Amino acid sequence: MLVQLTDLHICEPGQLACGRIDTAAFLRTAVASVLRLRQRPRAVVITGDLVESGRAAEYAHLAELLAPLDLPLYLLPGNHDERGQLRRSFPGHAWLHEGGEFIQYAVDVGGLRLIALDTSEPGASHGRLDAPRLTWLERQLQACRDRPVVIAMHHPPFTTLIGHMDDIGLLQGAGELEALVARHANVERVICGHLHRAIDVRFGGTIACTTPSPAHQITLDLDPRAPAQWMFEPPGLRVLAQDGRGRVVSHVAASGEFEGPYPF
Repeated sequence: MLVQLTDLHICEPGQLACGRIDTAAFLRTAVASVLRLRQRPRAVVITGDLVESGRAAEYAHLAELLAPLDLPLYLLPGNHDERGQLRRSFPGHAWLHEGGEFIQYAVDVGGLRLIALDTSEPGASHGRLDAPRLTWLERQLQACRDRPVVIAMHHPPFTTLIGHMDDIGLLQGAGELEALVARHANVERVICGHLHRAIDVRFGGTIACTTPSPAHQITLDLDPRAPAQWMFEPPGLRVLAQDGRGRVVSHVAASGEFEGPYPF
């Protein structure tokens, strides 16, 4: 079982994201929620916007908040992150250095092959996939044709219809990625962040999706002229498990403690 967290936006201790959001408190709740799952996950992948501004003190705070997760932890940069500082702040995570210029890697999580793909573009909010990153992904997919694969990335490679977010989405390489995924029927999911919502799209013969943040969510407004806004909608995370045939079954779970369970 693999858990996806995304869009943590951790600030320095005592600071609030957007002047109002205690992202550290929300992450503590999410970590506790992961540890309360009935089945113990094999790993957690966090698909970007780990911190708010890419500063060392923010990553140090992040490491402290994630410390209770006593299981393999895989990190990806988002548009708020800084690759160099991320690597320096997590020196024990050797896979952060496997992708050369980019932070991308492939690891086994139980019966799954998790391929982490770097879509970030330094100094920009949008993402892109250029030829080197797509070539690397193709090599990884060729090497595991007989394994179920989950591709993790920050910027979703599809139109979400939330205009202000699509303006800073994956602006290069989405079509090439879809064609590549379509040639590999063993890709079970493409999981993304960036949107702070649960969105699902048919993509390259599989399903691509985004996941809620454990903190704040982007306002659901499909008017292309809608302003950029966020809300305190319920926070969440994604759980990916395999059935007896190896297919991935994906659940969006709420982050927090709730009454129950009660018998019917």
